[in-house]
Amino acid sequence: MSVFASLVEHLADLLQPLFGASAAAAAIVLFTALVRLLVHPLSRAAARGQKARTELQPRIAELRRKHAKNPEKLQRAVLDLHAEEKVSPLSGCLPSLFQLPAFFLLYHVFSSSEIGGRTNGLLSHQLLAAPLGGRWADALGDGGPLGGAGLVYVALFAVVAGVATFSYRLTKRTMAARPVLPTGDADAVPGVGAITKVMPFMSFFTLVTVAVVPLAAALYVVTSTTWSAVERAVLYR
Repeated sequence: MSVFASLVEHLADLLQPLFGASAAAAAIVLFTALVRLLVHPLSRAAARGQKARTELQPRIAELRRKHAKNPEKLQRAVLDLHAEEKVSPLSGCLPSLFQLPAFFLLYHVFSSSEIGGRTNGLLSHQLLAAPLGGRWADALGDGGPLGGAGLVYVALFAVVAGVATFSYRLTKRTMAARPVLPTGDADAVPGVGAITKVMPFMSFFTLVTVAVVPLAAALYVVTSTTWSAVERAVLYR
């Protein structure tokens, strides 16, 4: 964790001439962009997998007709079809899973008063009037929602709401373009149907995350979700 904290501090030092007191916040945004660049090949693979799954829908529909009275055999047949075509029904989750370590590192670094036996100097950094180690509850208790720190969160919530709305419409449009099977489900893989129903609303859960995690981690989430929305718009067009 100390190595990661040093990396953020070095990035902040490099960005100091451009961003002044908010250099650490800019370093987190830059770090997030670097992580997303590393994960981008997985995102491209997930997009290819989505297109491949869409192309399999007519064959899955045929399997449904063939095994209509035997759900267990249907599930096995669909899983075998995915394996035969080398298509993973859950490949879209990989980009998010590979980002979790970076998010948790940020969360722990900006939740710890000491790192490596020394005072955590990163906690003294701010984004405008909001401490990077603070939370929305702290901002509400120090000036209220329209105070200096509170307005930073208002801006973040506005960005998240805008990105979430864009992602919701994009996901609905992508799902609407998929062939509708006789049962109305996406496919016969266990659990995927439930995920499909919740997926359009998942972006709005980011609002809760931003409200409860340290501001540094919230910046990571906001930057990453914005990147995801733009990336999906390009890859799924």
